[in-house]
Amino acid sequence: MAAEAHGPTASEYIVHHLQHLQNVKQKSIVDFSVINYDSIVVGLVLGLIALLLLWAAARKATSGVPGRFQAAVEILVEMVDNQAKANIHSAESRKFIAPLGLTVFVWIFLMNFMDMLPVDLLPVLWQGATGDHHAYLRVVPTADLSTTLGLAFAVLLLRFWYSVKIKGAGGWAHELVSAPFGTSKNPIFALILGVVNVLMQIIEYVANTVSHGMRLFGNMYAGELVFMLIALMGGAAALSLSGVLLPVGHVIAGTIWTLFHILVITLQAFIFMMLALIYLGQAHNAH
Repeated sequence: MAAEAHGPTASEYIVHHLQHLQNVKQKSIVDFSVINYDSIVVGLVLGLIALLLLWAAARKATSGVPGRFQAAVEILVEMVDNQAKANIHSAESRKFIAPLGLTVFVWIFLMNFMDMLPVDLLPVLWQGATGDHHAYLRVVPTADLSTTLGLAFAVLLLRFWYSVKIKGAGGWAHELVSAPFGTSKNPIFALILGVVNVLMQIIEYVANTVSHGMRLFGNMYAGELVFMLIALMGGAAALSLSGVLLPVGHVIAGTIWTLFHILVITLQAFIFMMLALIYLGQAHNAH
């Protein structure tokens, strides 16, 4: 009875909050049999919200004096369009890539914004709905590596698609064996350089994709941890007579970090979108 009434320690609290709602327990670092239901459901819901917001802005757009919502969306659209023009010189490709960049920015921003909600709000509501006080739930999809790497992998597939579409299968294949070190008229040297060039291209694609996903994941995961540590300050104050100043520190630290994190979640969404545009732009350019 005493053990059941005892509250979780700080480490137990953090470990519990970092556990996903999964189909099976993860047994290794890389386990493709694991499905994080919370990341998938929250990500899909926020993706639908992003599309509805953009659709509502387009539907209510007027040539007269715009409202605040329309003005904000127009500024965002112009910003993304300018970045797309700077990186992708094909007007035909921009018809798809520019709206894609806008959608990616809004979608990732909304997923990042879930980190601004109180740490225990949705997990406690989920535990109450399921009747299981130990039920797991994580509500920040971008703090899940499978989400961010999945998005980065989608960008990689688009890079392959546009490389073939713009340069042709033969042109892209020639680029793979001739860049970055060029080729040679000597068949032996040409073969050696071709193998080296292909290996370098593979390394570049892998490095770009991994860093693309890891950058977003690392920042959001760290932000989530900081919010948990700040939340523990309030809990420690409730359990300790000597922690009189902890509630004050809890409020101050929470406020400062929240204001700073607004910049972080916006910047990370922008960086992910910009890298996607840059990589797709590289697929249009010949080495």
